[in-house]
Amino acid sequence: MPYNGMMDTDVVIVGSGHNGLVCGAYLAKWGYRVTVLERRDTIGGAVCTEEMFGGYRMDVGGSLHFMIHHTPIVADLELGQYGLEYIPLDPFMSAPSPDGSCIHFFQDLDQTCESIARISDHDAEAYRDFVRRWQPLNEAVFEFFLRTPTLSNLGRSLFLKKFHDRDFPRTELVRKLLQSYGRFVHDSFESEQLRAALAWWGAQSGPPPIDAMSTEFVGWHSIIHKQGPARPKGGSGMLTQALARCIEAHGGSVVPNQEVDQILVEQGRAVGVRTAGGDIITARAVVANSHVWVTYLKLLDHWTPPDLRRRIEKIHVGNGFGMVLRCAMDALPDYRINDGVPIHNGLQLLCPSTQYLTDSYADYLKGLPSENPAAIGMTFSAIDPTLAPAGKHTLFVWGQYYPYRLRGGLSWPEIEKREVEKLLGVVERYAPGTRASVRDVYVQTPPGIEAKHNMPNANVMHVEMLIDQMFTLRPLPELSSYQSPLPGLFMANAGMHPGGGIFGAAGYNCSRVVRKRVRR
Repeated sequence: MPYNGMMDTDVVIVGSGHNGLVCGAYLAKWGYRVTVLERRDTIGGAVCTEEMFGGYRMDVGGSLHFMIHHTPIVADLELGQYGLEYIPLDPFMSAPSPDGSCIHFFQDLDQTCESIARISDHDAEAYRDFVRRWQPLNEAVFEFFLRTPTLSNLGRSLFLKKFHDRDFPRTELVRKLLQSYGRFVHDSFESEQLRAALAWWGAQSGPPPIDAMSTEFVGWHSIIHKQGPARPKGGSGMLTQALARCIEAHGGSVVPNQEVDQILVEQGRAVGVRTAGGDIITARAVVANSHVWVTYLKLLDHWTPPDLRRRIEKIHVGNGFGMVLRCAMDALPDYRINDGVPIHNGLQLLCPSTQYLTDSYADYLKGLPSENPAAIGMTFSAIDPTLAPAGKHTLFVWGQYYPYRLRGGLSWPEIEKREVEKLLGVVERYAPGTRASVRDVYVQTPPGIEAKHNMPNANVMHVEMLIDQMFTLRPLPELSSYQSPLPGLFMANAGMHPGGGIFGAAGYNCSRVVRKRVRR
């Protein structure tokens, strides 16, 4: 392979997931020649929207755009110029109860507390206090999320900050941080409805409500009232489409149907990639947007040293995470609530109690789908009519704790239909008549999620968000700085700090590391 220093591109990026595109967009804006290769025929990885069922626009990966609004990415890259238009969600989520009551979470804290006060005056004040106390800490946490996870950066962002609150001294803060979020919400609030809503929301990052040192998965909720979530008009994938256009506008290329089957190594350095079709693209740097297992155990199978291979194989990826239904609807679910607030504007948290959530997780630990799953309803067509034909709607139903590997000889093909009906049954309990409005369903089971997104074990966070796999330990200490033991190889994926979700922080941080290490 005659490289001779003449490279096809400065940076080749494996995979077009949003973190890889964020990394590529910054590098392209800074003058690097960027080439992004995507194995599927659609750009966007797990932040992608596809048309199906005759005019319904369905997300086939992540749908919740919460975290990215706490970064400078959208403004820095001027993504509005490339077709990205966000629609605010307000209330951004609601927790209905079968008795007709409902807690609504608005961006405005006062409105939220007024909603909670209809259930419990005590909890309305407790929630206000929770937001006031936890916001400064989480502003510092998000500052750290946008830095390479070194101990010095952790100190600058967190330990050197002064959180002035006589009623919430550092010792009390540390005690709370060491708790499970299940215990935290139980100790902080009286209403089971509010406890269940916050615990179910905290569970979206992965750890169950009984895990120690998980309080922060609820604590970061406090900053949503400073910058609320929003949805891209036209579907979640409009974010990645805008990022791709940004790269192309700055001279880069984003190429579908180009599966990478090997990262090329010469003289101990990553020098490019080979595609499944036999094409070779040489580069000064390779950025792996692919899963850490895919990167080192497949694309670098010929290079990965035995000791590193053993450590990577032991990374806790987990046994699945969830399944989701993408429903084409004749009508929106008719939630039986009695306050007249537009519940369809945001997420519907369908989990009646913290015990219900714990029981759902207990089934998962047995290697079985939850007998009574907790669910989230998403009705984005209520605020974005471009998602469905005139007079029609979409409903996404996310259910958690669905194992990838099933116990007792069960297989997903034999239980899929049963699990679809169980998940739809959860919505039906809160909104009778929903099942009759379903026209078609695109089902994403754990094996389907793995196959579509090349995501081992169908863990949408890539690597479990456990305390021993976070910050400077994510996914391993020697890989945590977005660099690899293989010179010339960098990593920008959800398995890196700060983790999964539609955030972009891993790509943002990786771009800065590449900029320091690789000349244009």
